[in-house]
Amino acid sequence: MMKFYLDITLLPNVEANLGFLWQKVYQQLHLALVATKTTEGNSNFAVSFPRYNDKVFPFGDKLRLFGPTHDQLQELDIGKWLSRLTDYNHCTSIKEVPESVNRFSRFKRVQFDTNVERMARRRMKRKNETLEQALAHYKGFAQHQSDLPFVMMNSLSRGEKFMLFIERELLDEPKEGQFSCYGLSATATVPWF
Repeated sequence: MMKFYLDITLLPNVEANLGFLWQKVYQQLHLALVATKTTEGNSNFAVSFPRYNDKVFPFGDKLRLFGPTHDQLQELDIGKWLSRLTDYNHCTSIKEVPESVNRFSRFKRVQFDTNVERMARRRMKRKNETLEQALAHYKGFAQHQSDLPFVMMNSLSRGEKFMLFIERELLDEPKEGQFSCYGLSATATVPWF
């Protein structure tokens, strides 16, 4: 259960808009969570977007980072990971989650198959086809459009950019589960306040 949190407020200006800042801050957060992942490959930390579906920007300008204990959140030292971006963000001190919280949210990653070449390469292997045959199979494929908010990310392992789509579900009861190194979960919830 996530008992402690801190807020990271993004501070856009004419040089750096919110989209750019979300990309940079979330990339650094992801690196911090990878560096501190458990032996099972999960994270002890979770995220929330208190201004999800904001009219100005889909995630708003605030990221909430949760940890199970004050000490674990302090040891993560997210300020160190965001040190290159100090002019563009403000981190609060670590606080205890209010006892009055009675709503919970689940933030999960949603993946769409939208890269025709990648799908064709997979089909080549599965169906023992040539690239031309596999590409012909996907001719006229319409890329999936989503209204879900996303953060542009850089895959350091593959060297490519991708959209990290994030969906929110509000619940009345907390749910246990594992968090990924993006701070997201298909099952677990975080306090919603």
